Amino acid sequence: MSIAEPVASIERAPPSKEKPGPLEYLRRWPLQAIVGATLIFLYAPLITLMAFSFNTSRRNIVWEGFTFDWYGRAMSDDSLVQAFINSLTIALICTVVSVVLGAMSAVLLWRFRFPGKTALEGSLALPIVVPEICMGVAMLVFFARIFPWPAGMPWPLNLGAITIAHISFSFPFVTTVVRARLASFNRELEEAAKDLGADEWRTFWDVLVPHMTPGLVSGALLAFTLSLDDFVITFFTAGPDTITFPVKVYSMLRFSVTPEVNAASTILIVVTILFTAIGLQLQSQSEKQKPNP
Repeated sequence: MSIAEPVASIERAPPSKEKPGPLEYLRRWPLQAIVGATLIFLYAPLITLMAFSFNTSRRNIVWEGFTFDWYGRAMSDDSLVQAFINSLTIALICTVVSVVLGAMSAVLLWRFRFPGKTALEGSLALPIVVPEICMGVAMLVFFARIFPWPAGMPWPLNLGAITIAHISFSFPFVTTVVRARLASFNRELEEAAKDLGADEWRTFWDVLVPHMTPGLVSGALLAFTLSLDDFVITFFTAGPDTITFPVKVYSMLRFSVTPEVNAASTILIVVTILFTAIGLQLQSQSEKQKPNP
């Protein structure tokens, strides 16, 4: 028997299935089962709510047929539509202001050293770690005793108290996200831009802001979602004529869980998903347009 024969037999043997490496966790069936069970646990209630918003029966526990009538009733409810418009207006204003304040705070904490920097960092983290019920009570006391917001103002100025409250707990999230993005910035790019004649303002817009864009988009998404879905802080700062969508849905839930509530909740979920998808698309485009170093 020649040496070539066992070598040939080894080459003709079918390759064995490659085993997952020590760090390839997603190829191990226990983790796959855990991830699948977690996704089901998270999204099954939402899918159930959305499905029963098309139920012809007013009782959510019994499926009788398919209909769009509950969406028509929800959209014909003037108070519900006004609450939805209020929530969108507050969320948009909160997003714009939070992104500006968050970006400025992130650049300040990332670039400069100054007395009290640690205290400032701790104060920015307070709205993130403090329970939301405490924030709501604090805002109630603030607007009732220290800075009472004028009543009877025209729309959207009557939403000022809620908007200020939302900005106060939203922009620290933007600061955290943008600062994490700035940690990967190469400061030699700023020096190169200044060597080429760019001033501080031009360097900031042409060099630093493009690098911050993914963090700004992520922070804007976070601020928009936090503001649009907030209930606790809004409940303490809203007045009788400044009802937002989550507070309106809660007032409807106090009587019973009707298909109108399911339809209104589904609309809020769909709007949140759409804005999130748009933000992720913008973030993906900004990553693709980023020049390679």
